[in-house]
This record gives sequence, C-alpha cells and structure tokens, in this order.
Amino acid sequence: MAHKALRSGYALLADRLNRFPQGAPPAELLFRILKVLMSEQEAGLVSRLPVRPFTAERAARAWGTGPGEARKTLDALADRAVLVDFEREGVTTYCLPPPMAGFFEFSLMRVRNDIDQQALSELFYQYLNVEEGFVRDLFVRGETGLGRPFVHEPALSPENSVHVLPYERASEIIRQAPFRAVGLCYCRHKMAHLGRACSAPLDICMTFGTAAGSLVRHGFARQADAGECLDLLAQAYEHGLVQLGENVRERPSFLCSCCPCCCEGLLAMKRFPGEIPVHTTNFMPSVRGELCTGCGLCVGACPVGAVGLADAPGPGGDARKKACVDEGRCLGCGLCVRACARGAVALLSREPRVITPLNGAHRIVLMAIERGTLQHLIFDTHTLWSHRVLAGVLGVILGLPPLKQALASRQVKSRYLETLIRRVPGLS
Repeated sequence: MAHKALRSGYALLADRLNRFPQGAPPAELLFRILKVLMSEQEAGLVSRLPVRPFTAERAARAWGTGPGEARKTLDALADRAVLVDFEREGVTTYCLPPPMAGFFEFSLMRVRNDIDQQALSELFYQYLNVEEGFVRDLFVRGETGLGRPFVHEPALSPENSVHVLPYERASEIIRQAPFRAVGLCYCRHKMAHLGRACSAPLDICMTFGTAAGSLVRHGFARQADAGECLDLLAQAYEHGLVQLGENVRERPSFLCSCCPCCCEGLLAMKRFPGEIPVHTTNFMPSVRGELCTGCGLCVGACPVGAVGLADAPGPGGDARKKACVDEGRCLGCGLCVRACARGAVALLSREPRVITPLNGAHRIVLMAIERGTLQHLIFDTHTLWSHRVLAGVLGVILGLPPLKQALASRQVKSRYLETLIRRVPGLS
C-alpha cells in the first residue's frame, strides 16, 4: 500500500528520470530519498518538466498554471538545489539536473537544517553503497561515462608534459572556467554523518559555469577565483586525491578531488573489478624493475587497487617482490609515480589515445545511444523541445562514427534520421 501511495508523485519522477541516460533505478530507498528532498506534489510537478533548459512560461504550460505561480514553485525548488537556474539572454532559465552528478550531490554540498542530512546520508549510503542497482546503472551500462580522471600533474615529466592537452589538465580547467565555486565534498560529508569520513579536506570540490552560479546564488557553494582553486588543487595533490571531472573537453561543469575510501565512483571500481568500464587518462604507469625494491608505497597510493606486488627474480636469482600494474583497472592518474621515492614508476603515453566527448550534448547523446534511450531523448513529449534543440541532437548524431550512427538509427527507427545520415557527405 505504501508503494502505491508514493506512485502518484515520487514514482512518476523516477519514471521521468529513467527516460534519460543518467537515471535512478526505482526502489523504495529512492522514493524515501526523494521524500526528504521534496514533497509528493513537487515530485509530480518535477516529473513533468523538460530535462533541457526551460523557462517559467514553458513550465506553466506543462503544469497548466500561470507563469507567476510556476515561477514561485521553480524558484523554491532552485533554492533547495533540486533545480539549477541561470540567466539566458536576460530571461531566467531553469534546468533539472540528473541525480548524479546533480541534485543528490547538491543536497550535501553545504551544512543545512531545512532537511535531515543525517537521515539523508544514511539513505544515500544504502542506495548507492550497499545496494547495487544504482551503481551498476550509472557505471556499467555503455562505454561513455559521466566522469573522467585527470593526470596527477606533479607526476608529469618534461617529456610527458608535451603530450598533455589543455583539457587533460585540471589546472587548465580551473584557469579557463568562466565562473568557479567551491563546496563541501558530497561523498566525505555523507560519510561524516555515518562516522566513516577520512581526514581528506572537505571544502574542496569545485563547480564551474552556470551550475556554479546557481549554487552560489542559493548558498550551496561559495564563489572562488582561479588562484584559490589552484591552491585547493595543490592541497588535493598533497593529500593524494584523484581529480575526477565531467567527461567532456569543453566547459566541464565539475571537478572533484576524490579519496578511495569515500568516493562512490572509486569504490565502485574496486567493488566490481572487470565489470565497470574504467575511464582513463592518456597515460599508463610502467615499472622499471631494476629500480623497484618492492616497498609497496605505490600499492597504497593507488585509488582503485590496480597496483600490486608480484614475485620477481632478483639480481642473484633469488625471489623478491616487484610492483606490477593491472592495466585493465588502472586510471592512469599517476599517483603511484609520485609515491615512489626511487623513481621506479614512470608514466608512458597510452595507445590508442582515449577519446573524450566534445561537450555535454555530445556525451549525453553517446550515453543515450549506448544505453538504448535515444528515442526518449529526442521524442519524449515531456521535454517540449523546439526544432532548434532537436536539430542540435541530430547534428551530434551526424558527427558520430558510422557504427554509432547505425545504433542511433535503429533505436530511433526513423527514416528521416537514416536519410540524413545517408545524405551527409563522408558520414554514410
């Protein structure tokens, strides 16, 4: 009976979220999380919102209310970071972020008393760290992931530096960001409520661009300049934290400094070895056997358990331990390089190079194709998309390799899309 009672609001929102690549598998725990974050009536309203940016007028049409009433509700949701709001051509525009990275994290990016953060942390832990449905859905489905690691810049040699593009450096992401904000690390804040937090810095995770502006405006983060953010990055380096950012080349929206004991992504990679596709940097560590003493410092530094010790013959034929790297699990972050005092571990360029999606639209379309949800992304009536937005999605599809285009065409089952693919020179 309880599940049926929730169906009218929270379950409708769960259905809505799961029409898109980054969803949240329906479960009683998910409904309880949503109940902490919003009322059942609000959940029902949010379930009818476009996922792409929209105005109060468009929300009003979806809800059958006046723009003023809709704006009041939207502003209340943005004030709780359920929605993100920003100015576009002088008009306030809203967007429903995904659960991750999105309104799940936002709920714990500051200390607040309008919700029970202790209870919410316990629910998050059960839903994301104990149960497997959400983690598997977020990480296992498809090849294109939400985030990507950045190379540990202090580990780069002069030779390595020549091969690192600007979008592969966390420092350059910070410098080039149009707006920067710093908030509490959601993962460590959650673990602190459970008595499991480590000693890594808490006030260190960064958000950029329009999302950062909204979080600052509503008190979920504080604005920071490039200098402060670079200082925080240096602090993260000293604590051996992994930088994980949005998996795009242009205008990434977040940069987290993650520890292996609290970060849900790193924990998932250790929890499901071989099952979760590991997004990597364009480097791979190589062990110089003649220099390695088997001390194990690199083993302790690896955030995903990709470095171990194996028996190896010594100079006189006697057995000794030597570091070895599981390339299938390695992030290519380079933390093991910095941990080795003898210089026995070095970074080498990875071949073939890892391809990073151009921007958010490119990443979302790739994820939708791989997860079989492209038809929802394009044709879902809830989104109220304009022809311009539809043209943008089709433009991304037309720029994909032929195999991805074929998958997209089969999912959409559209003769129009197939005709476009065939007629664009060089793409058929």
